[in-house]
Amino acid sequence: MERVSNSLKNKATERHHRAEVMIAGEQLRLRLHDGKLIKDRRHHLRTYPNCFVAKELTDWLIDHKEAPDRETGIRLMQKLMDHYIIHHVCDEHSDYKDAKLLYRFRKDDGTFPLNKDVKVFMRGQSLYETLINVEDSILKAREENSVKYQRTFLGCEMIDWLIQEGETANRKEAVELGRALLEHGIIQHVSGKHHFFDSNLLYQFRINFRRRRRLTELLNENSPRALSESPDSPFCLRKLNPEQGNTSFLSVQPNKEIKIVSAVRRSSVTSLAGSSNPYFAPTPSLGFLPAAECNPKSVLKRPVTNEELLSPGAPYIKKTLTIVGDAVGWGFVVRGGRPCHIQAVDPGGPAAAAGMKVCQFVFSVNGMYVLHLDYPTISSLIMTGPRTLVLEVMEAIE
Repeated sequence: MERVSNSLKNKATERHHRAEVMIAGEQLRLRLHDGKLIKDRRHHLRTYPNCFVAKELTDWLIDHKEAPDRETGIRLMQKLMDHYIIHHVCDEHSDYKDAKLLYRFRKDDGTFPLNKDVKVFMRGQSLYETLINVEDSILKAREENSVKYQRTFLGCEMIDWLIQEGETANRKEAVELGRALLEHGIIQHVSGKHHFFDSNLLYQFRINFRRRRRLTELLNENSPRALSESPDSPFCLRKLNPEQGNTSFLSVQPNKEIKIVSAVRRSSVTSLAGSSNPYFAPTPSLGFLPAAECNPKSVLKRPVTNEELLSPGAPYIKKTLTIVGDAVGWGFVVRGGRPCHIQAVDPGGPAAAAGMKVCQFVFSVNGMYVLHLDYPTISSLIMTGPRTLVLEVMEAIE
């Protein structure tokens, strides 16, 4: 059985990093559109559509804590330029300059390069989105050498599925696709030892398309993320100190003490473009819901029951929060069950802006009473609902 060589591993890691840059760039583009930083601008009697001012964007990066200083902001945007994500509107500057110059995302003007690497990336994203949404998916929790891996698949099962769904015409073509996905860092053998084969070897997706990226992660190409996944709450906070196997996010409590929790967050990573190539032709997708192994300590000081919340004269008040999700989600983590509580809130996200706080209890979701439900069920209700989320929460009276 062919093992993966070090050179192939290095190549896959390099391509994996390029994919991470594409995802981070797309998430940033959507956020800037939502924030109206990207818009039509007029300069020297000419209108430039869908562009941004470099100096304003550097300010925005610092204000939104995506960069600690202007120098880092410049390096981040230069990274996007080097990967053909953004460019000067007239292509007069090959460097990103922190000045009143106009730049544009290549996806907004149709100049994004559709090379083979991009097409493989998009195909992998499309396949995962399909797999994650079908009933009785081949993605399951399995063990190998006493280690449990989440959302894995057998090589032969993937090939059967690809043919059954019409994604490939035969097993040879399916193996070629699987090997291309592995060589591009999209899937891997769970222990990283083998290439893709029509066999009972265990594989899993390597890229977490839906995790919200901190832009500063792009400056560190040598910190690959952990591959282990498990179903979890579909909300992601800002990443803290990305390291192998670390899926930690900042959780701010009322006393300002910083806690560490693990989570993922809904985002909108759209397909980057179409293609006439039948082998790598992608279908439009929104990415997929990743997961991070997570069992954080509750932020609640003590357990609270539904009876206690609902008893007459209880020291709790009910509040209604209307949260409009942005390009990357709503920005909070829900945990527990019967009742569920807010475990963490992204200080810069929509939930915080709507008044959500840690330790609030979830009373209803879009008009549906949920005090009797656990957090995976509530997470599902939110994920399958509208972008505008109406939550009733119960908050302790201080």
